[in-house]
Amino acid sequence: MDQILTTITKGIDVNRIRHGSILAAALSALTSGAQAYELYSDADSTLKLNVQGALGFFHSDESYNQGGPIAPGSVAWQEAFLRYGLGGTTRLARNASLYGEFNVVSNGTWGDGDAAGYTDGSERRTAVDRAYAGWRSGDLFPALGKDGVDFSAGSQKVKVGDGFIINGDGLSVGNNIADGSVDRGGAYYLTARNAFDRTAWLKLGGQQGWRGDLIWVKSDNELKAKPELGIGVLEHVAPEGTVGLTYVKGLGVDEKLANPFSAQRDGLKITSLRAQGNAGVKNLFLSFEYAHEAKRLGDEHAWYAEAGWTFSDLPWQPRIGYRYSRYSEDYDPLFSGFSRGYGTWFQGEVAANYSGPFQRNAVIHMASLGLTPHPDVAMGVLFFDFSSLDKRQGDLAAQEVDLYLDWTVRQFTVSPLIGLYKPEKSAEQGGSQQGSDDLNLYSQMVISFAF
Repeated sequence: MDQILTTITKGIDVNRIRHGSILAAALSALTSGAQAYELYSDADSTLKLNVQGALGFFHSDESYNQGGPIAPGSVAWQEAFLRYGLGGTTRLARNASLYGEFNVVSNGTWGDGDAAGYTDGSERRTAVDRAYAGWRSGDLFPALGKDGVDFSAGSQKVKVGDGFIINGDGLSVGNNIADGSVDRGGAYYLTARNAFDRTAWLKLGGQQGWRGDLIWVKSDNELKAKPELGIGVLEHVAPEGTVGLTYVKGLGVDEKLANPFSAQRDGLKITSLRAQGNAGVKNLFLSFEYAHEAKRLGDEHAWYAEAGWTFSDLPWQPRIGYRYSRYSEDYDPLFSGFSRGYGTWFQGEVAANYSGPFQRNAVIHMASLGLTPHPDVAMGVLFFDFSSLDKRQGDLAAQEVDLYLDWTVRQFTVSPLIGLYKPEKSAEQGGSQQGSDDLNLYSQMVISFAF
């Protein structure tokens, strides 16, 4: 176990904790308000009601000593959230527009609490999650393309590239950590509350060619020591793929909340190079990113390379893929989050959420097979092999297999999943699974909806 991890706020290694959600696969359309109910519309303006939510049922035969106090053995718990609010746009001269959104989220955890002890089942909270306004340029700057200037400010989710470094502020623990002083209402897996507390975001450029972003974000997440970041993005978008550069500068943290690890976010410098696309080959998928961190106590890095192929002419359109990823011993994943499917960037439902590794001190191999038997049904299997680089921080070597299905019926998506996780070491031997290194049978059922 990492010596940074203790049961008090200043000692918690928050990079062990999941802060994104695989549920985002079903909720990506929901959070955009794509299915919102239209309250008002005329030639220039619209006002929509957003109502989205999810309910999850979870069971794990084993527990993990990564969060607060938790007994060995099986745990069962439930999570839910409901998001409700308004979003609107109004058109101005030359197709410029104003837009905005205001949402409240109610969320909670019931039962035993999650399998890593971040929640205890008593969490309930209602709070504002998104409250922002913005302006798009429309046709005012033809050289920059349609809406070539887009500026927004307020509380909103921010994603950069593939979400490898920045993708929302979704970490939501409960009363089982630091005596409840950092409780965000639980729903640890579903992580509905994922907006940064304060942002300013300038987007320059259209949908193709060169474009960029200048972003300022301030987190109010106490478990992350409330970091403040400046972010610059430059990328080139083409039909064959996107190539991008990202620079992140840490502007400060709350010193009262910071531990020796998170305190290094003040002055942190991250430079990353990424690319993703099909290179002009219809059924091919390629993706990679390399991130270098300059920190007070030394440089760290993380990178991955991924390839996939879709057999589009075969029944059920099979998709196969492989990814290699490596996170150095003290790499800080910062605000990495769910991006484009199961295993990205929380690799393994048990490993990424409960047992570790958590995007640090790890080498991970992933192989995947996906099938689409019907336009409303997606299913697949993923295999993960985990190994630890510095075993003095804990030996989290393990293998995991996850089988999933997503079934969409009108406004509802039903997502059952079964995971088989086998650690090589128990907690008593330097791993994280309490009491044994037996095979863990993990199951979940998540039902999400939008109206």
